[in-house]
Amino acid sequence: METLPLNKPSYLLLVVLCVAGFSGGLCAQEISGLVQGNLTKTDSTSSYQNQGTGILREDNSGVAIAQAFVKLNLELTDELQFESVANYYQDGEKHLGFTQAQLVYKPIVNSKYKLRARAGFFYPRMSLENVEEGWLSPYTYTQSAINSWIGEELRIAGLEVSINSPGRARRSPWSWELIGATYKANDPIGTLISWRGFAMHDRQSLHNDKIRFAQYPTVVDENLIFHPSYVEPFHELDGNFGYYIGAHVRYLNQTSFRYYFYDNLADPLEVNEQRLYAWRTKFHSFAFQHKFNNSTRLISQWMTGSSVMGNSFVFVNFDAWYLMLSHQQNEHRYSVRFDRFIVEEDDAIPEDINSSDGYGLTFAWRYDMSANWQLGFEQHVNKNTAQNRVTLDESINVNQHQSKVVIQFRW
Repeated sequence: METLPLNKPSYLLLVVLCVAGFSGGLCAQEISGLVQGNLTKTDSTSSYQNQGTGILREDNSGVAIAQAFVKLNLELTDELQFESVANYYQDGEKHLGFTQAQLVYKPIVNSKYKLRARAGFFYPRMSLENVEEGWLSPYTYTQSAINSWIGEELRIAGLEVSINSPGRARRSPWSWELIGATYKANDPIGTLISWRGFAMHDRQSLHNDKIRFAQYPTVVDENLIFHPSYVEPFHELDGNFGYYIGAHVRYLNQTSFRYYFYDNLADPLEVNEQRLYAWRTKFHSFAFQHKFNNSTRLISQWMTGSSVMGNSFVFVNFDAWYLMLSHQQNEHRYSVRFDRFIVEEDDAIPEDINSSDGYGLTFAWRYDMSANWQLGFEQHVNKNTAQNRVTLDESINVNQHQSKVVIQFRW
């Protein structure tokens, strides 16, 4: 297919025509999706989703739809694609919306060095855990603390450009990619891990979503911080552009390493009419994967950073890491992951005590019954501490456990 010499308005019109089905063969269209139902047995610790202090998604045992999404992939030209993911969730403030929508440009060049660009609303590719369609994990159903938080509060509304060099093009076992991006509309990121702490779940925030947390007195009191007990993470408050840079290195198809530095460059003194603040949040992310053979792999990620709001009204340093071993035997995949996460405060309001920490252990079995159907089981336990629970007359230490039986249909 030849590249079409279209300007920007023409591309937008073509997207509309393709979605409506009137493109007359101008673009290839692919639609895929997934529906995942869970039978969950969990403890009764009230979830942050219901303005409790628990760090799991569910606080009631029973049957629910955990995931449902439709992914649209339009090939506008040989070099330009449009991708979007629309999701449905039973829980949370918003039930239907999209988690990703992006234009991807990959020019066809006869060179050892390849350019790639994308613009829209998307995730940085820092995770080696969430690599399935819909930014899901093929290993466990409850995701790591790091990627649970990324799914909640981090999304890029901007432009990313990268250059990569496949090893086969240079007759080398090493492949590499360098990435740079700039964006807006991620100013409130840091709110959740500062006040609630890290959580462990698989729900991604929808565009313009609202995530609630417990009504901590020091947070909602108009004589102290006077912030609502929720955050809308994809807001632009100060007009500043943020950025991230990254590097991917791969040895053969065996060992991979990814490094990212993220800084939203937000002005922590900016606040909107909802009393939502901009948080200056920055962090380093290191991800690693090693395949011992075609069946067994080791995956790890470490994130370390800080977030500040107001005139140091809240200031936290955070660290989190996980180590996961996954083994596939025919249609069966077994995965076990250990998580450790820590948030330490050092701010100007001693009444607002925000330090938290914990660890989690997750075991999952997934069985591909066919190309479309999957059956799974997961057992998860965590122990976590949040100092601000004392302001709600709750124990600062909580042990949580969760068992899931999962049935999944993919097309």
